[in-house]
Amino acid sequence: MRTLRGAATVERGFEDASLRIPIADIMPLKVLAPAVLKSVKYAQIAASINEVGIIEPPVVARDKKDRERFHLLDGHVRVDILAKRGDAEVVCLVATDDEAFTYNRRVSRIAIIQEHKMILKAIEKGVPEERLAKALNVNISSIRHKKALLDGICPEAAELMKDKHVPINTIGLLKQLKPVRQIEAVELMIAMNRFTFNYARSLVAATPESQLVRGRKSVRGLTDEQISLMENESAQLEREFRTIEQDYGTDHLDLVLAVGYVTRLLSNARVVRYLASNHADVLLEFQKIAELQKAA
Repeated sequence: MRTLRGAATVERGFEDASLRIPIADIMPLKVLAPAVLKSVKYAQIAASINEVGIIEPPVVARDKKDRERFHLLDGHVRVDILAKRGDAEVVCLVATDDEAFTYNRRVSRIAIIQEHKMILKAIEKGVPEERLAKALNVNISSIRHKKALLDGICPEAAELMKDKHVPINTIGLLKQLKPVRQIEAVELMIAMNRFTFNYARSLVAATPESQLVRGRKSVRGLTDEQISLMENESAQLEREFRTIEQDYGTDHLDLVLAVGYVTRLLSNARVVRYLASNHADVLLEFQKIAELQKAA
């Protein structure tokens, strides 16, 4: 733990040194689906490891009962490839708090921005672009395009997108926006879970000129009046979104408390018998709510 002058203590996210760990002592948190094993990305990562080795170390956390065994938090594909090719050990970063990385159980780290960072790290280590292209099974122009992926993207927007599967052409559209508007656009895409080129184009079209990097935007098929209307509607939508976002925490807490209360009611056999005899429809709805909590 380290303390910043005049600030609260900050917990370290990782142990001081990386470790070379036997793969047999690393326990994955998930099983890779057959579709992942057959995917182009899996083949690209395998080719990259064979050509230039591991660039981004997997992340593990120590088992709470056996400190010499580890849970794999990030890097399931990399470790799977190493195991299948017969490697006995792998250098890993050791996280001090496994809860900080639980999101890795739900998302793939092989997103476009992660690939961009991997390419930059490889180039910093002196790996030629031609060798990287061969490792990733792509042409040299693709490597150069991905190397410059975040040129014109503000750090805050890049951070928001780091684990998202955002198409390259969508990122290209975001470069037409000034930093504050980039962040707003990415937040809207995340909230809607939509990262398509067409959705990004609609956000650009609804952006006032003052928030564009250069000049007057031109949107094929739309008049100036229609663009102005889109700008007004987009601004109204964003205001409504911010209002909902502010109320979300309180509403979610109320929901959790209500569901917990219903679940406790259903644990009482006398209450269940009474509801079954007198309010069967209410009991059915309560049971649905309780099942939703179990599923979550």
